[in-house]
This record gives sequence, C-alpha cells and structure tokens, in this order.
Amino acid sequence: MDKPRANAMHSIPDDADASTYRFIIVSAKRARQLQNGQRSLLPATNKKPTTLAMEETRRGLVPYTDLTQEEAHLAAQERLAAAE
Repeated sequence: MDKPRANAMHSIPDDADASTYRFIIVSAKRARQLQNGQRSLLPATNKKPTTLAMEETRRGLVPYTDLTQEEAHLAAQERLAAAE
C-alpha cells in the first residue's frame, strides 16, 4: 500500500507532481492579489491573506497554468506537424 505523501496538505489537488514549491508560488501570488484588494473565494474566517490564499489553493479554487507542461505540449504538436 502506498504511503500518503508527507506534503499532501501543502499541494494543489490537480497537480500530478504534488509539488510543494508550486503550492507555495501559487499561494504567494494569490496572497498578493488578496492584499491588493481582491475578494476571497472563501468566507473570511481568518483575515490573514496568506492563510486564506493557502486554503484557496489547497482546495483547488485558484486557477494556475504550468508553463513547462504547456511548452512540452506545444513542442510535441510542432514535432507532429513537422513529421506530416
């Protein structure tokens, strides 16, 4: 049986790598948005923007794009088009 990941609480649900680094970057950018006046996607039980941002990110409410995966996908499409 697989052991649960140690950082499961600090990862993005749809992130296949369960990257803690990605979780931190996405949460930090969301916290900056909250500090600049955007409304929270959750009821504000805690007023701290960092805590709200981490919870929003953990629940998968913060959309993000992994550019490395997109670049790999585009490169594969270009290779297929060149092979035809």
